[in-house]
Amino acid sequence: MENLQSATRLLIVDDHPLVRSGIKALIQLEDDLEVCGEAEDHLEALDEINLKKPDLVLVDLSLKNSNGLNLLRDISQQHPNVQTLAVSMHDERTYAVRCLKAGAKGYVMKQEGTEKIRDAIRHVISGKTYLSPKMTESAVEQLAPGGAQIGANPTDALSNRELELFQLTGQGKEISEIAEIMKISPRTVEVHRSHIKKKLGLKTSTDIFQMAYDWLRQSGMQP
Repeated sequence: MENLQSATRLLIVDDHPLVRSGIKALIQLEDDLEVCGEAEDHLEALDEINLKKPDLVLVDLSLKNSNGLNLLRDISQQHPNVQTLAVSMHDERTYAVRCLKAGAKGYVMKQEGTEKIRDAIRHVISGKTYLSPKMTESAVEQLAPGGAQIGANPTDALSNRELELFQLTGQGKEISEIAEIMKISPRTVEVHRSHIKKKLGLKTSTDIFQMAYDWLRQSGMQP
């Protein structure tokens, strides 16, 4: 009982039950770690945090009817004492720094395997920030005062909302679908698209789709 009381409590937020089960099985191998709850979307995650009081929340970026970046931001604002770690399939070059800016204490790709996920968890609960070695220098540059905001990846020029819309466009979503998913009006979708075209030097909505489609494939996120 004493070990259970002193164990670090973790909440897993992922919309795939098999992924949650795999991470939970990994954590259960560690005597000082304990899974106190699971959630598959934004609202459920916030409810579980209020109910279970975890020390650390593992957050996937692609959630059921929601976006993990928004959840990271809300956890940081509503529960500043709760640590967060992004665990995602998305390319860290695009999302790692965005996650840190949203309040996460680390970013690890699922493809790295269970050992890296365990290492990332231990880094965060010990008060450190976890990024892959190849991301660390880039993150320091972008997060420093006056640091570069736009890197080699053209999507670095997009805001979080614009990037979400860009990704949904590459998945073939229509304007009405994007509006429903993002909980905005179709007109606002068009405004975001206009900003995206300007930032990326594109002329038409077809250009946005093609670039977004290619970007998803190159990033390993099949549309």
